[in-house]
Amino acid sequence: MFARIYRPAKTAMQSGTAKTHQWVLEYAPEQAKAIDPLMGWTGSGDMRGQVKLTFDSREAAEDYARRHGIPFQAYEPKERKHNIRAKGYGANFATERRGAWTH
Repeated sequence: MFARIYRPAKTAMQSGTAKTHQWVLEYAPEQAKAIDPLMGWTGSGDMRGQVKLTFDSREAAEDYARRHGIPFQAYEPKERKHNIRAKGYGANFATERRGAWTH
């Protein structure tokens, strides 16, 4: 029963950073997933794979794991670089634009 502690990255379907400020404790799979021969569905007998705990800080997640005797590995998040435009978004549609309009 090994766990990993991380802060999730933003999804590709969102432009903001919602749901990326909390830390997550997630168990590593103990069994490989198997394909059901009758229906073809993928399944596993590993019930801990469904558990995902969220914490406000990394220290809280690590304290929880230590208190319950769960071996863990914590991962540092990769900070996102800000996209700073020189003149802002409106410069994309400026009328005094000298170059050709391309997308």
